[in-house]
Amino acid sequence: MSNFDFDLFVIGAGSGGVRASRIAASHGARVAVAEEHRVGGTCVIRGCVPKKLLVYGAHFAEDLKDARQFGWDVPDCKFDWDRLRDNVLAEVTRLEGLYGQTLENHKVTVFKTRATVVGPQTVRLADGQEIRAERILIATGGWPHVPEFPGSEHAITSNEVFHLDTLPKRVVIAGGGYIANEFAGIFNEFGSKVTIVNRGDTILRGYDEQIRDRLLQISMTKGIEFRFNAPFQSIERNADGSLTVHLDNCDPIQADAVLVAAGRVPNTKGLGLEEAGVELDDHGAIKVDERNQSSVPSIFAVGDVTNRIQLTPVAIREGQAFADTFFGNKPTLVDYANVPSAVFSHPPIGAVGMTEAEARNKLGSIRVYTSDFRAMKNVLAGRNERALYKMIVNAATDQVVGLHMIGPDAPEILQAAAVAVKAGLTKADFDNTVALHPSMAEELVLLK
Repeated sequence: MSNFDFDLFVIGAGSGGVRASRIAASHGARVAVAEEHRVGGTCVIRGCVPKKLLVYGAHFAEDLKDARQFGWDVPDCKFDWDRLRDNVLAEVTRLEGLYGQTLENHKVTVFKTRATVVGPQTVRLADGQEIRAERILIATGGWPHVPEFPGSEHAITSNEVFHLDTLPKRVVIAGGGYIANEFAGIFNEFGSKVTIVNRGDTILRGYDEQIRDRLLQISMTKGIEFRFNAPFQSIERNADGSLTVHLDNCDPIQADAVLVAAGRVPNTKGLGLEEAGVELDDHGAIKVDERNQSSVPSIFAVGDVTNRIQLTPVAIREGQAFADTFFGNKPTLVDYANVPSAVFSHPPIGAVGMTEAEARNKLGSIRVYTSDFRAMKNVLAGRNERALYKMIVNAATDQVVGLHMIGPDAPEILQAAAVAVKAGLTKADFDNTVALHPSMAEELVLLK
């Protein structure tokens, strides 16, 4: 008989933790999971899924206007935030139930409580119960970072934004990353006055410069305002419940809500990891090797808590690789090269591989192909918004090393194109593929 209560104890039932639990259990392991919030984690409960549903809702604002040019007699429509919010939250609850059912079907024991690490092979639940496991997996994800400044308690984060009682008429969003730009587009389409405040001078750092400049241009045309090099000084709550935002280098801004989207930090605080000997980096992330193993041989970590690539599909792959390696006798490593990503802004962005700047620095000799065009739908709708597709090619080998797109359905198109980049296909391979006409995606095989 084993001296352990479980073969695997997972702390955190998000995307990575659930996948690791399910796969380990399918390999015959005795698995338990502790989740102090809700099963499903950031992506399902307060991230990708509810946000994408809001994005869908926001797109109807332009679609209803455009429909008139396509012959539809669409009356002026009123947006009901309460209805969308409640429908989205109901869908989140439904998905949470499915995630829980998946764990139950695989006979995974779920503890709906907080768990901390008290030793290399021991965890303690909030009620004091201690459980021994041969291996412990930390999959607690990340948490919104809120800088400390006077009045910061009046701000909300992406955790709370889905639960707003009313739609704010004026929204200030702090940050320049994907979360900030996505919610800027959402609230702008819902009719809110949106101002993005960034302490630096660049949005979407890490994305190709031309693509992010195009988003900035389009966002400003849509009425979103930007304040750069403007760190927060304070937030002041006024007598009528509104907020006054004081900034460096800018006049104060009046707002009804302030959303801080200043990045996310690994959720390791108070888990007892350092006391157990687990090494963390300067940002609080768990240091792991290529097999997701920490400095303590029996403790592992996957997902955002390791601060490698903060994307749900990456966490899922890491969870699967961990379970297959240690419980399925199938050693597996995750390949982090050419991971595609998207920004569900208005319009959305899709990207995979190296940016132009990265390719020039790494490869030296490159070729860059672009297509700058108006989507057919936008032409008939009288919308001047232009899409931009960009291909980066290694001049020495003709291999496509980067694709960057902004325009309608860019993430949907990019997913298939990312397969080609991952496979190492060449510009000639794209050129030899017959175009699918009329489509926006055909621009990828017509670049000259």
